[in-house]
Order: sequence, then structure tokens, then C-alpha cells
Amino acid sequence: MRTPRRQTVTTWVGHVPVGSSHPIVVQSMTNTDTADAEATAIQVAQLARAGSEIVRVTVNTREAAAALPEIVARLHDIGVDVPIVGDFHYNGHILLREYPETARLLAKYRINPGNVGAGQHHDANFATMIEVAREFGKPVRIGVNWGSLDQQVLARLMDENARSPHPKSGTDVMIDAMVVSALDSARYAEALGLPHDKIIISVKVSSAPELWQVYRQLAPLCDYPLHLGLTEAGMGMKGMVASSVALAPLLTEGIGDTIRVSLTPEPGASRKLEVEVAQQILQSLGLRQFLPQVTSCPGCGRTTSTFFQHLAQQIQDYIRDAMPEWKAKYPGVEDMQVAVMGCIVNGPGESKHANIGISLPGTGEDPRAPVYQDGKLLTTLRGPRIAQDFQELLEKYVEERYGRIVTG
Repeated sequence: MRTPRRQTVTTWVGHVPVGSSHPIVVQSMTNTDTADAEATAIQVAQLARAGSEIVRVTVNTREAAAALPEIVARLHDIGVDVPIVGDFHYNGHILLREYPETARLLAKYRINPGNVGAGQHHDANFATMIEVAREFGKPVRIGVNWGSLDQQVLARLMDENARSPHPKSGTDVMIDAMVVSALDSARYAEALGLPHDKIIISVKVSSAPELWQVYRQLAPLCDYPLHLGLTEAGMGMKGMVASSVALAPLLTEGIGDTIRVSLTPEPGASRKLEVEVAQQILQSLGLRQFLPQVTSCPGCGRTTSTFFQHLAQQIQDYIRDAMPEWKAKYPGVEDMQVAVMGCIVNGPGESKHANIGISLPGTGEDPRAPVYQDGKLLTTLRGPRIAQDFQELLEKYVEERYGRIVTG
């Protein structure tokens, strides 16, 4: 059973609202050199078209900061209107002052309290960034990472813990330090004049149990929107499973207002996979619907042919490719359920429960494939064109079922 969403204020990131009364937002980050305006704009557009509702870019050099206006202009020219977040470490106080047009165009600034300067410079550098955010009316994400934790806060809590008659473990003290760093920074930002509803907080670690611990500790102490993510989740299957395991319990408990899945991509691979995984996590939990779900069986000795596997992949790819157009033309189509099943055992039953489904013949079964639509047998397909015929029936179903919503 899901717990109701934790109640927060609403923080607007460009035109995207983040907070408990709004859908949980999917975001991602580019891995291009931001100074390369063309490459960065292309990747931002790819991520946005894949479904990223906010995209973050690294702003680490003067060249990167200077490229932002061109990046935004290129995106505008191709009709991509996704909020761009600037990721600042170490020199954000310099770059935001030196490049006011970039400060104006960015939809949000991400600040890591552990990387804004040491000692006497820490508060001054942080204050400069908050002052710029206040001047331009921009929200800020105060993003604490355990790999770059504010060492002054950690040292202070370690000293206090050492003097305690019941000392905590080192991990527990680090969790405490992350929460204290985030909340102290947020309060300092408000003291500098940043409105309460212009702050989002994240406290990221790379271990699922510690992620649960730190967010469960932070969540009841404030009403800022929270950004969730398992930092350095890893590559491929490891990263996808780790992120799913880490985020699902918190989201089920009502904690989290925006998420990112931080996957290490394969060399040269698209960055879109992290967006798709984030969407699937939310969709699997019933928190949002992004695209029709394709139910397909895992296969067994009854399905020695790989035909149903190819068909399931073909239909899934077709739906994802068609969604940008479908979303505009057919409201509600993201709720559609499609079944591609491999044999007679569960095939007809699953197909009947889907909006439209096909039950393919298993090994040794009659070479026919019944198609069910809204629980009733629609037709039975045979011959070499089963795949093409089913895709045409799917297209027709979408047009007739969801097109009526538009005209009706």
C-alpha cells in the first residue's frame, strides 16, 4: 500500500512545477562538454524528447557559461522548451556574476554546499550564488552528496559524537551531517532573502539502504520538495536494478518530488536510457503513466521459437517511437495496455485483460494467433504477416479508441 505524498511547497523550475500536489518530475543530465553548444543542444533535445522534463548541464568553466545562451537559442529554434538547470561546483559564485545572461536563462541553479569554498570563503561564495538566484527569481537545488560532504559540518558532528556517552556509527554520523548540511544551507539561503518556495533539497548517496535512511531522516524535518537519486548508480543492469531498489521504497512512502536515474552509459551510447528507466520506475509503482505498457511472457519450453520475442520488442519500440505524436493527438493513450503472449497457457487470459492483445502459437500449437480487443475476440491472424497485421490493428485501435476522446 502506498503512503500519501509528503506535503511540500511548490517550486517552479521554469514552467515545470515540483512539489507534492504535482506529478513526480523526471529529470536527467547531459554528459557533453557544455562549451560545445551544438553537441549539448542536441543531447538536451534528445533527452527532452525521450521524456526528461528538466535537463541539467555542467557549468564548470567560463567557456561553458558563455555557451548557455547559444544552447538555449538552438533549442528554441527546434521547438524544445525544456527547463535547463546549471550544475555548479567550486566556481559558481564567479561564473554566475560574470555571465548574467546565463544566470537569467537558467531555470535553476544546483549548488553543492560541500563544493562552494572552504573556511571563511564558504559562506561568502554561497551567499553570492543565492544573491544571484534572488535577483533573477531562480530556484536553487541544495544538493548534498556524501562524496563531497561539507567537511566542517562533518568534523563538528564527529567531534560531538566522540564525546557522547552513546556514540553513533560513522555511517550514522555521516547521515546526520548530510541532513544538517542541507537544512542549514537552506535556512541560510532563506536568511539571505531566497523565498522558501525557491528551494529544493537532495541528499544523495550510492548505497540504497543509506539512501533510505537519509531521506527518511530528512523528510519530516522540512517541507521543501525533495529530489531523489542514487548517485553513481553504475552501468547497465547493475545501475538500473540499484536505482529501482533505492527509489521504489521512498516513492512508495510518499517521499520524493523529482527523480533522476544516474546511469553510466555504455561508451558512445545514448543518454536516453536513464530517462526511460526513471519513467518505468514511476509507471511500475502506479505513480505516473508515460506510455502504454506491453505485457509479454518470459518464454519457456512451449515457446522455442523467438518470434514472440521479436514481436514484443517490435511493438514496444513502435509504441515508444509513436508516443510523441500519439501524446499530442490521442489524450489518454498512455494508459493503454497491450499484451504480446507466446503460447496458449496464459496468452488468451492476458490478452483479454489488455486493451488489445495477441496470443501467439507456442511450439506444436495450431499456427494461429487470436487477437483480443477490450476483452473480446476481435480476429484470428495466420500466415507470414502476423506481425504487420497486429501492428495495423494496434494503430487502428489507438485511432478509434483515443481519437474519439478528441472529437467527442
